[in-house]
Amino acid sequence: MAMLLKESLRNIQTHKALSPHYTELLEILEEILILRENFRRGIKREIFPVDAKLIAAKMAGGLPLIDFSSVTADLSEAREYFLALLEIAEKRSPGETQEMARKIREDELSFNDLIYESFNPLPLEEEAAVGEEGEEDAFDLIELFIEESLRPALEKVVERYGDAVGQSEWSEGYCPICGREPKIGEIRDDEGSRYLFCNQCGFEWHYQRIRCPFCGNEEQQTLAYFTIEEDERYRVDVCNECKRYIKMIDFRDSQEKADLDVEDIATLHLDMLANDEGYD
Repeated sequence: MAMLLKESLRNIQTHKALSPHYTELLEILEEILILRENFRRGIKREIFPVDAKLIAAKMAGGLPLIDFSSVTADLSEAREYFLALLEIAEKRSPGETQEMARKIREDELSFNDLIYESFNPLPLEEEAAVGEEGEEDAFDLIELFIEESLRPALEKVVERYGDAVGQSEWSEGYCPICGREPKIGEIRDDEGSRYLFCNQCGFEWHYQRIRCPFCGNEEQQTLAYFTIEEDERYRVDVCNECKRYIKMIDFRDSQEKADLDVEDIATLHLDMLANDEGYD
């Protein structure tokens, strides 16, 4: 993992030089990756236990290894990681996250509830009403931190059971480890195989090339993609049935190794373009 961290930090420096308008976000990611590695090394217990005998049955039934339909695990380490992440935002915009950190420390706000809501979001109209009460400028960063807070613990699950999951015939568009939907993926090998990436746990899984990961649509007439500035290494796959999209990276020509944590931040212009075109 240390070598992976070193490579990621090197990739961030490259992207900062190529895309200076993303410098602040990439510097935040830099701090996150260093914190992530420190907290991952500090985890000594199995936070999300998995019964290895049930893996095959879960994969066959389309059930992720970790069930977040309820959150009853002891997430004290993840809670401390989340508070450390909030300090990254606090030193850039003093006061924005201070109150949230206080409420979590004093148990006025349940961290487990935040995790539950992250995996089980409110209906859109209720979500909009709740959003009006919060700090709009900090909302996206806090959402990122809530997702990131479980990453060290879930990486332990990936390390232990990822090979078994990868050998299964998982065919769903959501992550087989934690159930989160992907935001980005990559095209690999001579056959142009498609792999989806989970920002929540860091797992990658093979997925059918001509199929929407969100609604399962396989009609080529309603599936499309677009690129920007004629850089075909980066594209956005879109589905005109469900109006969803996913970013895809194809570094096969350059033989580069895709660092999808970094690429997800460095391709935010593709998210904005997809949103402008009416895709979610």
